[in-house]
Amino acid sequence: MAANLREVAAKAGVSVRTVSNVVSGAGPVAPATRARVQQVLDELGYRPNLAARHLRGGRTGVIGLVVPELTSAYFAEVAGLLVENALERSWTVLVNESGGTVEGERRLLEGSGGRMLDGLVVSPWALPPEELSEHASRLPLVVLGERDPAGVADHVTVDNVAAAHAVTSHLAGLGRRRIAAVGLQPHLTNGTAAQRLLGYRQALADAGLPHDETLEVPVGTLHRAQGARAVEALLAAPRPPDAVFCFSDGLALGALRVILRSGRRVPDDIAVAGFDDIEDGRYATPSLTTVSPDKRQIAARALACLADRIGRRGTVAAQRIVVPHRLVVRESTAGAEPGGGR
Repeated sequence: MAANLREVAAKAGVSVRTVSNVVSGAGPVAPATRARVQQVLDELGYRPNLAARHLRGGRTGVIGLVVPELTSAYFAEVAGLLVENALERSWTVLVNESGGTVEGERRLLEGSGGRMLDGLVVSPWALPPEELSEHASRLPLVVLGERDPAGVADHVTVDNVAAAHAVTSHLAGLGRRRIAAVGLQPHLTNGTAAQRLLGYRQALADAGLPHDETLEVPVGTLHRAQGARAVEALLAAPRPPDAVFCFSDGLALGALRVILRSGRRVPDDIAVAGFDDIEDGRYATPSLTTVSPDKRQIAARALACLADRIGRRGTVAAQRIVVPHRLVVRESTAGAEPGGGR
């Protein structure tokens, strides 16, 4: 049976309150006393009752995470980092998939307001800001992604315009003149594709390249099959592209397969770049040039915001946090001249 606070206190020769202060990290304890108590805690194998501690504070120690797709490598990686970060706070994370629909997001957010969850991190694709506001008023809420909650909830995001500009400028700087954009999603209102398209178009203009709508390809999802289908159509056109910027690494991996299967070389004939820096792209052949959002910081900043809001509910002004990104140049662009060798 695990030791309790009273047994630890007796062996360490201190009060129960002193042991409690060492365990919780609260209250003043002299360094030498803290070290002695910690040694006894380790010797006796003491484990705090986290559930009891949370309940005494009026909390459950459980938070929710709502993402559109768990099959997406990007969301899976972010979810894993959130769970890892939450563990450091002794929080448990309940992960749910919304499907990215109004109905799915509404169902999960409306079911999250009971006593089970202390707070919620959500990546919405469909719910409008006014509905997010309703949920934020009754439950600590942090929003991930491009769906701007209009100041009603903490918002952690990436500068998609700047990121798309960077990767398109990279391709233009390699001498590419027909740069396709694969990933438009006119059926969605979350803003991701629209922001990446804006950055792409701005970079073309800055490079003195013409805007060609035939090189802007819509997709149903950001998955491999859609990328493959889009690039098949581009390659069948009278003037195929010499570079492709895909709005996700999933699309780019599908594009890579189709280009290589057609007998063309990557990057010599067609350069390919993606977005998200998922693990699969690092091990593709060729490895994938991509925009790498700081996913670890997304997770850490989201949970820091949530902790502030849980601790001081109703008194913290909503924050908008833009986490850094970087362009990672790998073999799929790698500085090759179009139509030639390295």
